[in-house]
Amino acid sequence: MRTVDLIHRKRDGEELSVEEIRYLIDGYTEGDIPDYQLSAFLMAVFFAGMTDREVGALTDCMVRSGQTVDLSSVPGVKVDKHSTGGVGDKTSLISAPLAAAAGAVVPMISGRALGHTGGTLDKLEAIPGFRTNLTIDEFREQLLKHRLAFIGQTPEIAPADGKLYSLRDATATIESIPLIASSIMSKKLAVGLDALVLDVKVGAGAFMKRQVDARRLAQMMVSIGRRLDKRVQALITDMNQPLGYAIGNALEVMEVSQTLQNVGPTDLTRLSLELAARMIYLGKVTATLEEARELAQRCLLDGSGYRKFRDVIQAQGGNPKVLDRFELLPNATGAREISSPRAGFVSAIDAEDIGRASSMIGAGRDRKEDVVDHAVGVILEVKVGQRIDAGGVLCRLYYTKDEKVEEAAQLIEDAFRISTHEPEERELILEVVG
Repeated sequence: MRTVDLIHRKRDGEELSVEEIRYLIDGYTEGDIPDYQLSAFLMAVFFAGMTDREVGALTDCMVRSGQTVDLSSVPGVKVDKHSTGGVGDKTSLISAPLAAAAGAVVPMISGRALGHTGGTLDKLEAIPGFRTNLTIDEFREQLLKHRLAFIGQTPEIAPADGKLYSLRDATATIESIPLIASSIMSKKLAVGLDALVLDVKVGAGAFMKRQVDARRLAQMMVSIGRRLDKRVQALITDMNQPLGYAIGNALEVMEVSQTLQNVGPTDLTRLSLELAARMIYLGKVTATLEEARELAQRCLLDGSGYRKFRDVIQAQGGNPKVLDRFELLPNATGAREISSPRAGFVSAIDAEDIGRASSMIGAGRDRKEDVVDHAVGVILEVKVGQRIDAGGVLCRLYYTKDEKVEEAAQLIEDAFRISTHEPEERELILEVVG
């Protein structure tokens, strides 16, 4: 078969066979198909889409492109949680310790920040000494001892996905629903999971701007998991304003500590508890979801989730004292207040603009090779629905270099909408799929 013929057929909306998709993915992974041809194929998929059968085949090819992690020696149902990316979304660092404290086994394979959305690995690496590059044996041993471990995607796990992701980033095809679904699920399924909870973000600060697209993505990932006999549920959650008050790696670790000690923001606490409960339920720790919610709440209130996170930080080489002594985390050298030009109600906070501003001063990356400044970011002082006086502080910008601070401050100021009327309260959890 010829690559150009498969590009042509996909461009025209035809369905490719399992063998044809395998030919493309294996050929590209092995270097037989050049970037320019796979780029054309990705753009064809972006516009023409893929059937569920094609997405399943693509996912399977990416899983089989490398090693799969055998966790059969770790007793219990293995359950992970994944977010499609948001601003201020640090729920993995809260829900995973809560679920593990409740008795679930949680092998967390996490990613890094790209663009305006944050990455779990970058947040963890704000903790001095924390290692995310565990070997597979270390990963397995830590799960046996602590029931929770955080690891990044290694070169051995779904290498085809790593190559495709870099190409998607360079060809403006990141937002393709079939490509997102296969990328996420290939990494998860390569790590021997039995169950998965998905947090599919929708809104200004998410890759999915429309709820109909978020629903399609959630349905596609749930379908992939179920065809492979995995227990999968997805929450579709609002990402029109940042989650919690902290945006930026070390700042978010501070907010995680506060939340695990039950003094965190209401929205972050609520979503983290619901995600943890579904992990506990899918992990078969409890017989019902309601029992799982009660157990997650108990692990928050009795401090066992907080202690679990401390133990895991220590096990992975980090300093657990950072959860009590924030001065041990990277700290910014400069701060700037962003004030409201008039009195009124905060009617909107554009999460994407806040994320872009935070990334602009170093909290994120535009390219995979960019170095992250763990100290910088934004702390909101108000959320949507709150009243503010003229000259009142909307947020504080924390930075270590003067470069781009003015531009970031303007972007942040423009992200806030102030109106004379109190806005209607938005739901945080919009739908459940699966």
